[in-house]
Amino acid sequence: METILSVENINVYYGAIHAIRDVSFKVDEGEIVTLIGANGAGKSTTLQTVSGILHSRTGSIDFCGENIAKVPAHKIVEKGLAHVPEGRRIFQQMTVQENLEMGAFTAEPSTIPGNLEMIFEQFPRLKERRKQVAGTLSGGEQQMLAMGRALMSNPKLLMLDEPSMGLAPILVEQIFEIIQRLNDAGTTILLVEQNAQMALSVAHHAYVLETGSVTLSGTGDELAASEQVKKAYLGS
Repeated sequence: METILSVENINVYYGAIHAIRDVSFKVDEGEIVTLIGANGAGKSTTLQTVSGILHSRTGSIDFCGENIAKVPAHKIVEKGLAHVPEGRRIFQQMTVQENLEMGAFTAEPSTIPGNLEMIFEQFPRLKERRKQVAGTLSGGEQQMLAMGRALMSNPKLLMLDEPSMGLAPILVEQIFEIIQRLNDAGTTILLVEQNAQMALSVAHHAYVLETGSVTLSGTGDELAASEQVKKAYLGS
C-alpha cells in the first residue's frame, strides 16, 4: 500500500510555547487514520502544520512523495490535500451551492458539474437545500457542507478536524457513517476527533497525542482495546 502522507519529527512553536514535539505519523492510501487526544494535545495544530497554515522548525512533511513543509497553503490545496477546519468555517452568507463551488476553485472547470452531482449523491440533504443560505443550516448540515466543499477539489487526502464537535449524538452517528462511506468509495482520510470511541471504530490506524507528543500508536482496534486508552479517553 502506498504511503500518501509521511510526517517526520515536526516541531511547532507558538512564540515560546513548544506545541508539537517530534511528532511523526503516516497515512497510507485508502486508509482512515485518526489522531485522538484531550483538548490542547496538539491535534489541530498538527493538521494546520500539514496543510501549510503553520510551519514546523524541523523535520519533513511528505505528501505524494514531495516534501511540502515549506509550500504555501494554497499550493498544497492544488496538490490534492483538502482540510475541513474545526468549526466548519463555511461561508455563512452564501448559498449551499455557492459554498460548494468555492471548494472547486483549484479544479478544472469541466469537472465541476460532475463533482456537484457526486456531492449531492453523497449528501442528499445538501441537494434539497442547494439554494438555501448556508448560515441558516443546522450544525449537522453545516458539517456536511464543509465536507462537501472540501471534496469538490478532488482531494487525494481529506483532513477532518473535529467533525462531530457540537453535534447531537444521532448526528454524530450520521457524520461517522458518511466518513465511513466516503472511505469505502476510495477517499483517504486523516481524522482529528475528541470522540475517541467513534474515531477508533472507523480508523485503520490511530495515534494518541498528549501535550504535543505521540505517546501511543496502533490499529484502531488495538487502541480501542488498550487499558490506557480506555481509562483516559473511553470513560471505562
